[in-house]
Amino acid sequence: MTESTNNEGASGHTTRNQSAVDPTTEEVAAVFNDPGAQAPAGEPDPFVVLENLQLENAGLKDKVLRTYADMENMRRRSEKEVADAKIYGVTSFARDMLTFADNLHRAIESLPADVRQGLDGPLKTFVEGIELTERDFLSRIAKYGVKKIEAVGNKFNPNQQEALFEIPDENVPSGTVLQVVEDGYVIGERVLRPAKVGVSRGGPKA
Repeated sequence: MTESTNNEGASGHTTRNQSAVDPTTEEVAAVFNDPGAQAPAGEPDPFVVLENLQLENAGLKDKVLRTYADMENMRRRSEKEVADAKIYGVTSFARDMLTFADNLHRAIESLPADVRQGLDGPLKTFVEGIELTERDFLSRIAKYGVKKIEAVGNKFNPNQQEALFEIPDENVPSGTVLQVVEDGYVIGERVLRPAKVGVSRGGPKA
C-alpha cells in the first residue's frame, strides 16, 4: 500500500515538474492575449521572439530590394553600353574616312564657279560625277550616324566649331559663322571632328 502511494506520489511529482517546464497551449495563448501576462518559466518571451522575427524580415526585405535595384542598374548600364557600341563602334573608321570626303570636296571647290558653268561634254560629266560621289558618300555615312555640321549662317558653337579667324562685317550679328575652312562632323551626339570656321565681328550682338 505504501509502495503504491509512493509510486503515485513520484508519478504525480514527475507530472507536476514536466508541466512546469513545458507550457500548455492555453498558457502560451494566455500570454499573447494578455500583454501583462508572463511567459512560462524556461520559455522565451513570445513578444521578444515576434519582434526579432519582424526585424529579421525587415532586414531580408531590405536586402532583396537592394539586390533588385543593383540588378536594374546593371541592366540599364548594359543596355546603354550596347547602344553606344552600335552608334560609336565605327568612330575610328568614320574619322579616317573624313579625309576621303575632304578630298572630294576640294576637287569640286578647285574649279571656280564660272569655269564650272562653262564646262561641256565629258569634262562636265566628270565634274558632275565627283559631285554625285560626294553626295552618295555623305548619305552612306549618315546611315551610321555621321552627319556634317551645318555652320554657315549659324551662331558660333564652341562645342562643335573651332574659330580660326574673325571677319569684320557690320551687317550680321557678331559671332555668326561666315566661312567654313574645313567641314566638321558629328557621330550620334558626339563631335567626330570640329568645323574650322571664320566668325563675324563688328555687327550687333547676337
